[in-house]
Amino acid sequence: MANTQLPDALLVQDYVAGNEDALASLIKRHESKIYGFIYSKISDRDTSNDIFQDTFIKVIRTLKSNSYNEEGKFLPWVMRISHNLIVDHYRKNKKMPMFRETEEFSIFSIMSDDSLTIENKIISEQVEMDLKKLIEELPIDQKEVLVMRMYQDMSFKEISETTGVSINTALGRMRYALMNLRKVIDKHQIVLTN
Repeated sequence: MANTQLPDALLVQDYVAGNEDALASLIKRHESKIYGFIYSKISDRDTSNDIFQDTFIKVIRTLKSNSYNEEGKFLPWVMRISHNLIVDHYRKNKKMPMFRETEEFSIFSIMSDDSLTIENKIISEQVEMDLKKLIEELPIDQKEVLVMRMYQDMSFKEISETTGVSINTALGRMRYALMNLRKVIDKHQIVLTN
């Protein structure tokens, strides 16, 4: 069986057992998704390349030290590493960007399941568009906290540091954002399912 057909979990096991080609297959398989995610946040090729390389250096170290816990979630684990490195990059440079979703990248693209039918993909896209419209209707301070928390996966401590408000204020804004979204959804009898 070719490496491109083996599940990630088996390639990880092969790499830990000493097969360097298994890691090359994993990188090749996920390179475009991981690099695309990094570049969508950084928008600089050199820095994106550096973060991509640093991501796999951390992956290699973790795998070599046998501290990776295989739960069938290799890609989300690597994406989390790259996300943390992006956050570290912005912390070092003392600037945190506002999340800008593009046509090429969306939070749903990371979570996408190749087994989705065309109909389910269309429904997912419609739900995503409807949700974005609802979020745009929120007051700016609530929208900012909601986007940082849900789309950027920032902790409330990070949101507090980025926005310059207390953690309790950030929590309150998130709570009001969710309450306001629920009110609009109930008022218009919108169904957000996929």
